[in-house]
Amino acid sequence: MTDSRRHPARPIVGVGGVVIDTDRVLLVKRAHPPLAGEWSLPGGGVEVGETLEAAVVREVREETGLDVTVGALVELLDRIHLDDDRRVEYHFVIADYLCGVVGGSLAADSDAADARWVTEAELETFRLSEKARHVIAKAFHLFRAAR
Repeated sequence: MTDSRRHPARPIVGVGGVVIDTDRVLLVKRAHPPLAGEWSLPGGGVEVGETLEAAVVREVREETGLDVTVGALVELLDRIHLDDDRRVEYHFVIADYLCGVVGGSLAADSDAADARWVTEAELETFRLSEKARHVIAKAFHLFRAAR
């Protein structure tokens, strides 16, 4: 499989869904580079002609089987990975949105090797990146403030 996202000419626009259900957040274990084998938020690339919100709904459904509503923008961030020669191997600009579940059944699919609900107390055992931990904490704050 050729990865057209490797060594891009420009940053790739991506989205993430911070899906929260009371005291749990939805995590996926990535099946493909650049984060293969790592736990993260569900999400992926925006397709040409697709809105950011539509991309979040599609990506969460493709990776987890869940249907979501898209709420507030939680964070806009860069995710840049360098290769062994210090060249940019991957460069994503990611818009992470707070989401709520409205249907579907949880099942890892598409680019996810696993998907599961995780409580805040369990997050430390999933070796999330610093950026992912920050986004999740901010999303829980937004979620609670809206209640």
